[in-house]
Amino acid sequence: MKIYSIKKCRHILRHTYHFFQKKKNQMTPEAKAQIQEALLALQTQVMEKNGRAADELAKQVESLASLHLKKTGWDQAKELFFALAFALVIALLVRQMWFEYYEIPSGSMRPTFKEQDRLTVSKTAFGVNVPLRTSEFYFNPDLVERNGIVIFTGENMDIRDVDTMYFYLFPGKKQYVKRMIGKPGDVLYFYGGKIFGIDRNGKDISFNLDPAILNGIEHIPFIDFDRKLLLPPNPINGIYSPVFIYQMNEPVVKLYASASNQVYGEMVNPPQIHLSGAPPVKDYADLWGFKNFGMTRLLTREQVKNLTDQNPSEMEEGVLYLEIRHHPSITNVRLVRDEMGRLRPSIGLSTSVIPLQESHLKELMQHMYTARFEVKDGKAYRTGMSSQAVASSIFLPKLPGVPDGCYEFYHGKAYQIKWQGITKELPPTHPLYRFSPSDVQLFYNLGIEWDTRFSPQVRNQRLVPSRYTYYRDGNLYLLGSPALYKTEDTLVNFLIREQQRKDASNPQAPYFPFEDLGSPLQNGQLNYDLVRQNGILVPDKMYLVLGDNHAMSGDSREFGFVPQENLRGAPDFIFWPPGDRWGAPNQPPYPFFNGPRTIVWFIAACCIIGGTIYWRRRNTLPLKFDD
Repeated sequence: MKIYSIKKCRHILRHTYHFFQKKKNQMTPEAKAQIQEALLALQTQVMEKNGRAADELAKQVESLASLHLKKTGWDQAKELFFALAFALVIALLVRQMWFEYYEIPSGSMRPTFKEQDRLTVSKTAFGVNVPLRTSEFYFNPDLVERNGIVIFTGENMDIRDVDTMYFYLFPGKKQYVKRMIGKPGDVLYFYGGKIFGIDRNGKDISFNLDPAILNGIEHIPFIDFDRKLLLPPNPINGIYSPVFIYQMNEPVVKLYASASNQVYGEMVNPPQIHLSGAPPVKDYADLWGFKNFGMTRLLTREQVKNLTDQNPSEMEEGVLYLEIRHHPSITNVRLVRDEMGRLRPSIGLSTSVIPLQESHLKELMQHMYTARFEVKDGKAYRTGMSSQAVASSIFLPKLPGVPDGCYEFYHGKAYQIKWQGITKELPPTHPLYRFSPSDVQLFYNLGIEWDTRFSPQVRNQRLVPSRYTYYRDGNLYLLGSPALYKTEDTLVNFLIREQQRKDASNPQAPYFPFEDLGSPLQNGQLNYDLVRQNGILVPDKMYLVLGDNHAMSGDSREFGFVPQENLRGAPDFIFWPPGDRWGAPNQPPYPFFNGPRTIVWFIAACCIIGGTIYWRRRNTLPLKFDD
């Protein structure tokens, strides 16, 4: 028979003693006295470290316990319930108030975070949270860093599919991770993939909005020019009017039809996101710097003829053509029949076309990035799409010759996605690196959505890819890098044609050329008047958040500003997968010592110390028995 160590005997003594204390009032006097006597004897031998005697007495105590203190099913169930409940409460408090493990579900924060990245999140970066509620015991807005990454809950926000369950028991709201750009009172303006702004005190904060550590991240002020619309449920005289266009989840444009079916547009200028006292924004394109950006796709020569108002014979011959939609305007409102068959007013858009040569297409492939995608049987679909949706979809693009697997492009390099998000760069001989105009067009037009409905099909098509362009220092940028330089003949000739189209346009329906309108910096100084008039104001106790990957991010551009009480913490460490991103995420560092963290650590220390004292008093020998 196995001989028990002193440590094992001490454990048997404590465990039996505590259960005896619970059950002794239900025992006969004889059994009670017998067990108490055995426990006292065992305690004496354990304290004297008499191993042989303690071994014999411990086995005697086990025998008596099995006879008189046998646990019923109810006893076992109660112990299990209270143990699980205690663990659940502790885990809940720790996750809600102290720190949390977090797994990235999507690519909206690339390259900072990628799908299946694992993070630790500090819940004390700028406040002390109330568990399971969207509020704080304490919050310090000065601790919220511009360009710092924040975790927030979707409670009371206009976000779809926001409900979730904590530990499969407690109803709650999903949490999201984005980069915090604008604080309450900030006025922000977009140009050249960057953000410029002033704070509530009129101080230039552009440097804080464009730190060197985020040089590879670009920001676009919209997802689409008319992504979110509000229409009446029924038409009047066959026309759905008025139509409201939303940006930052606020109405900014109203389009309507008169009794004679003439269509008009006007700016709404919501006061909560427009600086008080600033002149109203005159046209949609002036809003927040929209006129500095365009939405793009690649077309063939035939598609330019059939789907645009441009004549390719009036420009240089191109291998493919870059279409740019830009300058949304309320001066060129028109009636359209949308994809749902509704006749309604629509904003005017200017459309430009630039012929691209093979050298341009190769440059695009050097900077190509896509959403993470799966290939199966020669068909591609975006990662995360359900197997049922894949099986029933007729809109999957084809990638013949590409082996089945999970892939992505980033900065022109193709990767295969392995177990748990680990990536492996593919060799140059892999079929994904095949170069042809049709391949470039597919990856550019469909590489984000992976849905052929975003292919060029009809005039005035609403479904266009999430690919954007802008000027910076006179150079035209695509995929975050210069695609056409200001001294290049292709761009020079394009700007000449743009000016000619402007000069030939009707003043009642003007054409707005896509040209570099200039940075809001003048001689190194911020143009305060421009920012105040056309910038977006972040309301009080609200924050503007954006995803690092603008092409794949649902963020403030869609669901609006994040209320202060929704902020729950900040990520502070990437612990999976191994690689060059392992460690602290790319953000301005939050201070390690702050008020909220001190409060929570103090509470945790008190609980640990108090628990230790309680445990010692309860278990330190000699144990106390009733006389």
